[in-house]
Amino acid sequence: MAPVSWIYGSIAGRNMRKAKRLVMSVPVICVGNFTVGGAGKTPTVIALARAARARGLKAGVLSRGYGGSMDRTIVVDPSHHRARDVGDEPVLIAREALTVISRKRVEGAKLLIAEGCDLIIMDDGFQSAKLHFDYALMVIDTMRGIGNGYIVPAGPVRAPTRLQLEFATALLKVGTGNAADPFIRIAARAGKQVLEATVRPVDAPDIAGRRVLAFAGIADPEKFFRTVEGLGAIIAVKRPFGDHQYLTDDEIIEILAIAEQQDLEIVTTAKDAVRLIGHHGRELQLLAKTKVIDVEMAFDSPATPGLIIEQAMANYRKRRIN
Repeated sequence: MAPVSWIYGSIAGRNMRKAKRLVMSVPVICVGNFTVGGAGKTPTVIALARAARARGLKAGVLSRGYGGSMDRTIVVDPSHHRARDVGDEPVLIAREALTVISRKRVEGAKLLIAEGCDLIIMDDGFQSAKLHFDYALMVIDTMRGIGNGYIVPAGPVRAPTRLQLEFATALLKVGTGNAADPFIRIAARAGKQVLEATVRPVDAPDIAGRRVLAFAGIADPEKFFRTVEGLGAIIAVKRPFGDHQYLTDDEIIEILAIAEQQDLEIVTTAKDAVRLIGHHGRELQLLAKTKVIDVEMAFDSPATPGLIIEQAMANYRKRRIN
């Protein structure tokens, strides 16, 4: 796949280097990652939205709405829209901040400004090169790093890493693994600030000592399984599914049957749970019998999210003056 990766990387690199990025009238923070797959962007976005709100700002989150069926630019209503309509992550984020989904990022950003937002937090979109951002926080999972280092499709990397580093403001190391260490050292030598955080359960159910069936349709199901074990549960059955996958009736029936036969409690992620909300068949039955484990991004310094907001605002003011 190396020749295809070279072509893909060349195109992605040229887009990042030469594309004309639209400058918005409010500060823009981009939360991205260097690779495909999950790294912890959603809890990072939520942490930044909360920090912005604590500073009296009206932050708006811009998402592509991956996994949703709607292809128009709309404000997400978490009490009305289903994950199947707008995507699971936007529904979760919309509980914390005004959220817009749009396949066209410029159009989505303009709608957020029209809705009165004075700060935009862009969930992903780092490589799209559509908007100018005042701060780019790149999230990297320390258990996975950048994989084999190759560009898609030979590996998970989205664009040439050194070029991506040029546009990054800071890196956020998530977790306690060491797979990302070689790349982190390269970033540090390039003068990029390296921040640290861990993903931790929040308001977790008491499952210590319980035998459970754990299912997850996220980019890295094993990360969730480790969280479940960290809460003291005994995972008798693991059911990993594809990222953003909606369960079929047969899959739901199987989960319920196994749990009943083996006397297991059922646990899943907040993203998986939100994909069950708004349905009235098997999904509702599964949701009623499932304990949800939500997570949050815990920065090594609680002040970090606020400092990121302040730095983005300072960069914005400097840009306006110049």
